[in-house]
Amino acid sequence: MAKLSKRFKEIITKVDKTKVYSPAEAIKLVKETGKVKFDASVEVHANLGIDPKKGDQIVRNSVALPHGTGKSIKVAAFVSDDKAKDAKEAGADLVGADDLIESIKKTNKTDFDIAVTTPDMMPKLAAIAKILGQKGLMPNPKTGTIGPDVKKIIAELKKGKVTYKNDDTANVHLSIGKLSFTDEALVENFKAFLDSLKKSKPTAIKGTFIKSLYLSSSMGPSIKVSIN
Repeated sequence: MAKLSKRFKEIITKVDKTKVYSPAEAIKLVKETGKVKFDASVEVHANLGIDPKKGDQIVRNSVALPHGTGKSIKVAAFVSDDKAKDAKEAGADLVGADDLIESIKKTNKTDFDIAVTTPDMMPKLAAIAKILGQKGLMPNPKTGTIGPDVKKIIAELKKGKVTYKNDDTANVHLSIGKLSFTDEALVENFKAFLDSLKKSKPTAIKGTFIKSLYLSSSMGPSIKVSIN
């Protein structure tokens, strides 16, 4: 077990582990306990009552955070030549079709954070589906990364639309901003995520869907947050 630093021991005394905090209280405490020399991310961690091994219980969705995440994302657009101009104007960092697919196929490199495409390009992406899939980059209708209006898709992503998916331990982790954000902005981002998560409940789930929610900074302690 890792030895706790003196700083961290002092910080965790500020968090009442028996208390469930309101979003506003939790955000304030995250800021108090997360102070470091860099602008750390504020993260939400949700434990779900799902069986991640069952396909009909997988949780995967996207949400437009009102104030973004504070991080710039690199978008790759797999589009035909007639859509390339729209993709570039919307802010796509990489734009291509067969050439981009072939490059990824040869190098196995994906120097981007998210991929978008149009329905007509999906058959071509089959050539690199394994590469993209292993890295969680395969465009998916559930995350809004496939559609005819590629310009709109990219613009939304650049403004703060993010995707999330449960991991193998039935948890969802998402950055909802930075410590430098105002308390109000972080609370609004948190509430937008929570609303989206509630709507993502698989129909196969009959019991409790969201078992617990925690907020923390990248280097700070976890703080339990009210789900209501």
